[in-house]
Amino acid sequence: MGARVLVVGGSPQGASPEVVRRAAQGCDAVVAVDRGLDAVLAAGLICDLFCGDADTVSAEGAALVARAVAEGCFEVERYDPHKDFTDLSLALRAIGARWPGATLCATCLSGGRPDHLLGVLGRLVSWGGAVEIVEDAFRGRVLRAGETWGIEGARGRTFSFVPLAPGTRVSLAGMRWNLDDAPVGCLSDLGISNVVEDSPARVACDFGAIACWLFD
Repeated sequence: MGARVLVVGGSPQGASPEVVRRAAQGCDAVVAVDRGLDAVLAAGLICDLFCGDADTVSAEGAALVARAVAEGCFEVERYDPHKDFTDLSLALRAIGARWPGATLCATCLSGGRPDHLLGVLGRLVSWGGAVEIVEDAFRGRVLRAGETWGIEGARGRTFSFVPLAPGTRVSLAGMRWNLDDAPVGCLSDLGISNVVEDSPARVACDFGAIACWLFD
């Protein structure tokens, strides 16, 4: 089994400390992406790697980053604020160098900025391992061709998916509206607001890539 890495992002609307702590369970490492360090601290977790330019982190977080640089209490990759790539993009590169092919459990990455959310999905779909998403109101997956998600104990809950690549095909079972290797256009709204009716339900990305969410 490969490593499991919690990635705590700097979303303007982050997850609650309880959700971040729950997401950390079973993870081998915790990576804070810029303001995500504040969410890590609020959850009472220990950071293993900080990645960012520290332009949005709190004064407490910035002081901790400075202490880590001086004392080595955790790893720091500090970036120039005038870089060409997002902090998340560079953080994924850093994670890949340390834990290649790791399963990512991502939180605090999807609230408050639609442009950042689309960029986040673009970066996560290019990751070389499995990707799970955990936030206060939902959990989800990024699935590439040949990957599936079995959903247990979720009858009556809302499920949505959005295709992230041209030529995507999707199969759904155990939903109110099922699909069988159905073609769906990139960013199509076909998969929005389905309902889970059986347990287990199953989502399969037959070709392309999708982001999918199960809402609480």
